[in-house]
Amino acid sequence: MMLQTPEQLMAATGCTRDRAILFLPHLQATMKAHEITTPRRMAGFLSQIAHESARLTQLRESLNYSVDGLLKTFGRHRISETQAKQFGRAPGRPANQEAIANALYGGAWGARNLGNVMEGDGFRFVGRGLKQLTGRDNYRRCGLALREDFIMHPQKLEHPMWASLSAGWFWQSNGLNAIADRGDVRQMTKVVNGGQIGLAERTALYNQGLGVFA
Repeated sequence: MMLQTPEQLMAATGCTRDRAILFLPHLQATMKAHEITTPRRMAGFLSQIAHESARLTQLRESLNYSVDGLLKTFGRHRISETQAKQFGRAPGRPANQEAIANALYGGAWGARNLGNVMEGDGFRFVGRGLKQLTGRDNYRRCGLALREDFIMHPQKLEHPMWASLSAGWFWQSNGLNAIADRGDVRQMTKVVNGGQIGLAERTALYNQGLGVFA
């Protein structure tokens, strides 16, 4: 079974027709290459990338968080209250997204979990693509697999083709077909997100996808 029409993609992800037409050929190639060709796999993959990319519209991570939003979403083990108050969005002041990225994805945590070992790596390798691929190590490994240099040219992951292919690379590299075969949305979300952020929406999108491809 294959993703065939813009209408299927719209129904499974909630995206607009324009985005469906733009992404359809790239997602078809990606899903075929990684054997994402059963109803559960297709629903799983599309529901996860739909949530991560705000229905195929956001190919670069937004860190436009308020002070409270930063602490609620990431916790004080990732960003201190002082940093949240200094960098977060407040009345009359936009969020300092570069500083937020470097605080969240840099330091010892970023080096250990993302391979972000150079100053500024947190912002340089912020989430991109339909999966929101994050961190120097993921950019490097994905680039090697796809034969493209995402370290020197990280913005390429914002192109629809690379945005799609990088999502497929992550899916396969992390054994997500096997998890999708079990219909385990919670575990898919944990692998993709690192936690359970957006689980309710991911589950709803998954069920929509099953209806489309059943």
